Amino acid sequence: MAVSNSLTISPRKLRSDLYSYSYQNNSETPLVISVLSSLIDRTLTRNERISRRALPSSGAGGKTQIFDCREIPDMTIQSYLERIFRYTKAGPSVYVVAYVYIDRFCQTNPSFRISLTNVHRLLITTIMIASKYVEDLNYRNSYFAKVGGLETEDLNKLELEFLFLMGFKLHVNVTVFESYCCHLEREVSIGGGYQIEKALRCAEEIKSKQMIVQDPKHHHHFARILL
Repeated sequence: MAVSNSLTISPRKLRSDLYSYSYQNNSETPLVISVLSSLIDRTLTRNERISRRALPSSGAGGKTQIFDCREIPDMTIQSYLERIFRYTKAGPSVYVVAYVYIDRFCQTNPSFRISLTNVHRLLITTIMIASKYVEDLNYRNSYFAKVGGLETEDLNKLELEFLFLMGFKLHVNVTVFESYCCHLEREVSIGGGYQIEKALRCAEEIKSKQMIVQDPKHHHHFARILL
């Protein structure tokens, strides 16, 4: 019998995963990663349409341009999020809080639009900050930088700039957390059940560029990427 490469996620299954996730080292990738990557992909598509219609503005971006990559990374959002999870084991609540931070950041900086050039840096920055807020134990910035494909100095700058642009508004109370969980559940409910294809080709997508590196402190081997 053939095994399907797609994963059917129901709102109930997502909620169970968000609140009852096992933090063991051999835990599977949280369902929220597939839902969040799909949501971000749709945001990218919408913003791309808006950008094509909008008139060019010489003053657009400002301080938020620090999140722009030199070139568009050759890695899907799903694969990038799975990579972050694989090497950090950040639980589902971290990704929900990171989603809260991204939404707040966009509201606080209305000229900023999530795009293919800035989304990867925005994700690794918000996930690292959310992990510090949610988790009791965390990796150093240098480790998050290596996982995310950045130099430590660059990630430090991104973190600091993000905090100032956010006005250091990082607190997420239970009510806010629950509301964003509900929003993700509604995302799943669209069309009477959300079919999310599992992106299992992370290594294949960057195979021609990858270099195996080792973190001497954590003994992790992973493919190196550059943003």
